[in-house]
Amino acid sequence: MSKFDDVQNDIKATPGLGKSMAKWSALGAVIAIPLPFTMPLGAIAGATYAYYKGKKKV
Repeated sequence: MSKFDDVQNDIKATPGLGKSMAKWSALGAVIAIPLPFTMPLGAIAGATYAYYKGKKKV
């Protein structure tokens, strides 16, 4: 099993984690709008933050 499978299983097993990751992804992308070509990085950073924040609670 790869790390990606572990993350997918964690998201499916933790209620609300996927929704939180989506919200933080959107916020990261919005914050990164003024900088060209950084929206995907902002979205990834937001989702990563939400994932670690959500896993810390468990």
